[in-house]
Amino acid sequence: MSASAKLPPFDAADPLGIDDLLGPEDLAIRDTVRGWAADRVLPHVADWYEKGELPQIRELARELGGIGALGMSLTGYGCAGATAVQYGLACLELEAADSGIRSLVSVQGSLAMYAIHRFGSEEQKLQWLPRMAAGEVIGCFGLTEPDHGSDPAAMRTHAKRDGDDWVLNGRKMWITNGSVAGVAVVWAQTEEGIRGFVVPTDSAGFSAPEIRHKWSLRASVTSELVMDDVRLPATAVLPGVTGLRGPLSCLSHARYGIVWGAMGAARSSFETAVEYAKTREQFGRPIGGFQLTQAKLADMAVELHKGILLAHHLGRRMDAGRLRPEQVSFGKLNNVREAIEICRTARTILGANGISLEYPVMRHATNLESVLTYEGTVEMHQLVLGKALTGLDAFR
Repeated sequence: MSASAKLPPFDAADPLGIDDLLGPEDLAIRDTVRGWAADRVLPHVADWYEKGELPQIRELARELGGIGALGMSLTGYGCAGATAVQYGLACLELEAADSGIRSLVSVQGSLAMYAIHRFGSEEQKLQWLPRMAAGEVIGCFGLTEPDHGSDPAAMRTHAKRDGDDWVLNGRKMWITNGSVAGVAVVWAQTEEGIRGFVVPTDSAGFSAPEIRHKWSLRASVTSELVMDDVRLPATAVLPGVTGLRGPLSCLSHARYGIVWGAMGAARSSFETAVEYAKTREQFGRPIGGFQLTQAKLADMAVELHKGILLAHHLGRRMDAGRLRPEQVSFGKLNNVREAIEICRTARTILGANGISLEYPVMRHATNLESVLTYEGTVEMHQLVLGKALTGLDAFR
């Protein structure tokens, strides 16, 4: 660089210049999702959270379908065919509003739709994907069970053949979208191994009671799935996969979105802390002028933008077809853990105001406690990486 060349000004909102890595279409998608969230979620989400409800979920789903956010990284069948990075940017903006909204989109697109798109028959794809992409049908994904969270291979839900039909029995727990879903992708033990089933939720014997009294993801629908002799035709089974590879590949896709989304919650809390520190006065001056507060803000900024850069790197690898599950575990483990720490530090800067729903910080922090657990706990991702690093399997 010549001595006369001028450096660009420092951008406090993008201190590493990560936006330089994004193209016009990337930025347009990000701005569209950010604008939608600002208009449709942020004015209401504190009330939804306080009441423990998401009253407009079907309307919101149709609007998300209208902006192409549902199954957006899938191609065909009404899906947007966006890049992995573009999908990640959308997840970040949605979770900057609330983790529950990003969960709605992740479960719809990265779990239910992804399973049908990758492993379903052409008939299943045509029947469900266009309506799910439009938000006309909400989907859910039944894998976790009351007694088998991190050990899905031990699931008790089972399906048995009865003539040409399948009969499905079992329970699933902590299922996002369950009570409002029109279709459920349910994984069950069979004589052939673990299989996936596309289950219309109006099937006889299927019910989805909503789980109440949550202190996290309160602006989200969380349910139990109960299957009591649910009779399904032979065409209900996903033909493209047998075994845990099916659900685990779906989870890997969803975890990728979390790598980005967690940074959205962190960004919201960080920006709130910065603005608060510049206006809140103690001892005759803004607290942002004190060394301890600036040290906190600097550390938060470093972890936030390192996390976004990590997410972007993983997105480029996914777009190149080179992203390994262990790398997704790397991102999920780091970014959710650091996002929680950013939210907690932001809470200390806000002092007593940090616990008020007038500010988003405590809401994000409590939401992230769920994000830390679902799609693989911290311990599971540590063991995935431990096995990859040593070649030794600590799961057994």
